[in-house]
This record gives sequence, C-alpha cells and structure tokens, in this order.
Amino acid sequence: MDRQRRVVRELLDAHGRTYADEAGIRLKDTPQPLYRLLVLAHLLSARIRASVALATARSLHEAGLRDPRRMAEAGWQERVDALGRGGYRRYDERTATQLGEAAELLNERWGGDLRRLRREADGEVPELRHLLQEFPGIGPAGADIFLREAQGVWQEAAPYLDAKALQGAERLKLPKDTEHLVELAGGTAPAVLAAALVRAAVDKEVAEDTLRRAG
Repeated sequence: MDRQRRVVRELLDAHGRTYADEAGIRLKDTPQPLYRLLVLAHLLSARIRASVALATARSLHEAGLRDPRRMAEAGWQERVDALGRGGYRRYDERTATQLGEAAELLNERWGGDLRRLRREADGEVPELRHLLQEFPGIGPAGADIFLREAQGVWQEAAPYLDAKALQGAERLKLPKDTEHLVELAGGTAPAVLAAALVRAAVDKEVAEDTLRRAG
C-alpha cells in the first residue's frame, strides 16, 4: 500500500493537471466553459496527439469560436482554418462539419446550454453519457473524456475513472478499482487523478518514469 501511495503521489506531482486546465479552460458550471470542454472532448477523442488537440482547442477559442452560437454561425472554411492553425489537419474537414452540426444541435435542443442536457439526464450518469453521444463527433470515448473532466462541476459523475484511466492504473501496477484509487490519491480531485492516469495510459514513458521515481 505504501508503494502504491508513492506511485500515485509521484504521478500527481508530475502530471496532476486536467486537460481542460491545460487547454486554458477555467471550468465552471456555466454555458461557455462547458461548451469549450465539449469541443475539447471532441478533439481529444480522435487518433491524434493530445498536444495537438489542446493547441487546436486554444486556436478555436482565439478565433472566437468559443460558444455554440458563434460556432454554428461561422463558415465551414473559418472552422477549417482555425483547426489547421492548431495543427489539426488530418481530420480538419470532417471535424469542421461535425463541430458546426453539433453546435446547431446544442442550440436547437438545449438552448446552447449543456446544463439543460444535464437536467434532462436527471442525475443519471449512463443517461448523461448517452445524451453526449447525440452530438456528431462525440462517441463513447468523447463522452468519457467530457465526464472525466466535468466531474469536478457535475458531482453526480464523480468519481469517474473510465476504461482509459484504469488502463493507466494497470500500467502503473495499481489496482483497477475506482474507490481504491481515489483513496490512494488522498484529497486530490477525481478529475485531476483521472487526467494523470490517462497520461500514463497514453504515454509509456510517463508510466515508466513514475515507477522509477517511486522506487
């Protein structure tokens, strides 16, 4: 147990930062940060480096595409150009279309406010996960990413450690049990723990370095 705690502590010390924070999103339970998180989850769910997805999320924000109304009103080429400036070139044309369609759906069905989607789910996490997948470009992986990050403000989802986070735990020789992992992390927010575990899952060097430093 002591070694497991050391492993978790070393991981959190080096990689304890949410992806939303890294993308410059000050996450709150308000429409714009939640929408930006949805876009980030969309970008991160593609087979592309996280650093590129994060840079692209920042590029979309800098282009003013930070709320569903503006995203829906922007021209397709405007979205493509913003994606390209972030380095998101492999999927830019399809993603530009999906972002526009997703923004239109959010505006039409939930008044541009993901909190209304939350209310529709009535506190049921499986229903939240299902409704998120209504958005073009958001599949199971994208829904998991959103909920991993949103659990800090949508407490009904916490603790949310999905299959990718638990894959990181396995790579670190930690138990694949959510409650046990949360206990090992002490008072660390589950969203921070989840992000750190995901980094260990997607980057073998993160896991190896963490194990080495833990002794």
